[in-house]
Amino acid sequence: MSDVKLEDIVSLCKRRGFIFPGSDVYGGLSGTWDYGPLGVQLKRNVMQLWWKMFVEDRDDMFGIDAAILMNQKVWQASGHVDTFTDPLVECSNCHGRFRADKIDTSKCPTCGKTGTFGEPRAFNMMFKTFIGPNQGEELTIGAPIDADEENRGRVDLEGRKAITYEPSSVSYLRPETAQGIFTNFKNVVDTIYPDLPFGLAQQGKAFRNEISPRDFVFRSREFEQMEIEYFVHPDQWEAEFEKWVKAVHEWCKALGLPDDSVHELEVPETDRAHYSKRTIDFEFDFPIGREELLGLAYRTDFDLQNIQRVSGKNLEYRPKDGSAPFVPHVIEPSFGLERAIMAVLSAAYTVDEVNGEKREYLKLPEHLAPVKVAVSPLLKNKPELVAKAREVYTMLKKEFGNVMWDDNGNIGKRYRRQDEIGTPYCVVIDFETLEGETADTVTVRNRDTTEQERVKIAELVAKLSK
Repeated sequence: MSDVKLEDIVSLCKRRGFIFPGSDVYGGLSGTWDYGPLGVQLKRNVMQLWWKMFVEDRDDMFGIDAAILMNQKVWQASGHVDTFTDPLVECSNCHGRFRADKIDTSKCPTCGKTGTFGEPRAFNMMFKTFIGPNQGEELTIGAPIDADEENRGRVDLEGRKAITYEPSSVSYLRPETAQGIFTNFKNVVDTIYPDLPFGLAQQGKAFRNEISPRDFVFRSREFEQMEIEYFVHPDQWEAEFEKWVKAVHEWCKALGLPDDSVHELEVPETDRAHYSKRTIDFEFDFPIGREELLGLAYRTDFDLQNIQRVSGKNLEYRPKDGSAPFVPHVIEPSFGLERAIMAVLSAAYTVDEVNGEKREYLKLPEHLAPVKVAVSPLLKNKPELVAKAREVYTMLKKEFGNVMWDDNGNIGKRYRRQDEIGTPYCVVIDFETLEGETADTVTVRNRDTTEQERVKIAELVAKLSK
């Protein structure tokens, strides 16, 4: 996998309908990506696998789906308004803006000038928006706005314009899904009263105004998270944390990621988020290098205590055995969907040689492949083959759902095309299907071995279900 190049994966994804640049027909929009037919199915398969492993297969997990827009107090209490920042530098020559920790600030990567960067300043990555009609008015300004006034969120500077607005109308596109879980902690406890420890899981969109989105879908401005907040007794967090370490490794195996490509990085205190007392970054050997795939953090009671303080609502958990109430502590496994997909594609991308020709294909786990099986008539101009192939296709479609009809090009080209999108099996209806001792059998070709075998149509579902 060390030989896999990012440009090969990007090219395959666009060529075969997995992932396209956002707004591509209009020249694109940096940091955004659109998912085509195969990409959407791959996303759904990953999300469904995650939901099954971490929610449906457990009796201590519950799902929620919180709103993307929330009261601004959520982000003030959580610390995002003050601390959710990246260091920004601007070139005084070309006015390019960059993350200071991702470039060599002695030389501008755009214009090549040296000594053009000033001191880094904090850039808040949340997308600000407005709720309701009271958005204020745009004014032309001649003098700079006072810095304190700007920092309080009452003025947005844009060139020589300023927009004054009612502070109560401000909201943000959520930069993470976690806060929607924390704000619903009391609702869940009051309605279903789960035993501790228990977790709340959510999948959904998050938005970050990245200074320098890069490396395909690895760092983008709009993405999906799959997050869990697992509520525990303060005295039990270490044991529960170790259980989650094992669960994360099981997840990586389910994605088909090689063990030797997944690494644990114990994050030192100086690099941890302000709310964390322990964090492990699970890193993966991407084509761009070893980078973070997902994180596991012990958030203590930071979030619930902040909500309790700001909202005035009691968030203590009252044990069913009558012991003293307490504010639970939290362990957070946080998964990025796009990074999981990029890891899956990187691990699955394979190049070999078949009959003296180079073959490029995706060796996807069967449960993640966007197409489970492709059905083809050997020749599309033979009505009897097409009719029988349609019967087989309909049967398999009803059973598996993600089945593709493919009669474009000769059979060799179909095989290569299906290999490239990761289809585990190709089923071909040929003349042997219609007559003689082989009647009512089909050819089944395996993607990984390229081997073919005759299988009775009556046994086909069982064969493909293994």
